[in-house]
Amino acid sequence: MKLGEIFKLAVERGIENDPRGKDAIQKILAQEKQKYEEMKPEEKQDYDLERLTNPYDDTRILAGETDLEVRRALVGIDMEIGEVLLADRLTERGRPVELIISHHPEGKAMAALYQVMHLQEDVLARFGVPINVAESLMSSRINEVKRNLLPLNHNRAIDAAKILGLAFLCIHTPADNHVVKYLQNLMDEKKPETLKDIIKILKEIPEYAAAAKNNAGPTVIIGAKERRAGKIMVDMTGGTSGSEDIYAKLAEAGVGTLLVMHINEKHREKAEKSHVNVICAGHMASDSLGMNLFLDAIEAKGVEIIPCAGLLRYSRL
Repeated sequence: MKLGEIFKLAVERGIENDPRGKDAIQKILAQEKQKYEEMKPEEKQDYDLERLTNPYDDTRILAGETDLEVRRALVGIDMEIGEVLLADRLTERGRPVELIISHHPEGKAMAALYQVMHLQEDVLARFGVPINVAESLMSSRINEVKRNLLPLNHNRAIDAAKILGLAFLCIHTPADNHVVKYLQNLMDEKKPETLKDIIKILKEIPEYAAAAKNNAGPTVIIGAKERRAGKIMVDMTGGTSGSEDIYAKLAEAGVGTLLVMHINEKHREKAEKSHVNVICAGHMASDSLGMNLFLDAIEAKGVEIIPCAGLLRYSRL
């Protein structure tokens, strides 16, 4: 496949699995086009034209030309300078790597991570939180993330890839959309009664079974295994952790259990005060599941996948 084809497929699959639905995405893109058309010439100079067709600011080709033929890709969850050097070393040893694929964003995709957090507003509304409340709570958190991203050295790995002549692609929200749809459909179908039942279902998935053997499998963070789950919300997409003040609103909306990739201590405390059960499915396992559901599509078209950097590769072909 060509690099541009892989990237286009990632965006398309992200939209197909987006919890907001295709119509909402088309509306977002139409609004972005109108916004661009109304910009002054000097404002357009710094505008990322990719935003007119791609609703995911954290998913970008960061190095390489779109017509590059890709036969082999080194793929991981976090691809830094060490992984770039690994790709170069593999090439030296007779396994040429044309493309590095990272799940977590780098470069300008990392700098713009806060933009995709608006997705969380719609997910919260879908589970019963009034949209005005969701937008209000997310606003301060989005601005906080934006400020925290400003001082980061975003381009280190990208600079290394360019020096070595390697292409670099990151696929973040589209992969997260895959795992959210997969797990939410599974929970809605299986209707687990207790938290123990949720853990059992997760461990039947290869990525979570592998993580469990590495002491990083699904874990009950709040609640007891015998407790009833109630309404289950899978919360694993939209950039990074949202507002810590949302748990009371989710409880009011009837959410009994949150199934997440990870949760920090402040969020855990707020969720516990709101009596919301929380199961941490596992960060690397969840990211791996989302990536694997996409990687199967390009592997089926002839691209060899070399997993590394936390990717628990399992092919469903």
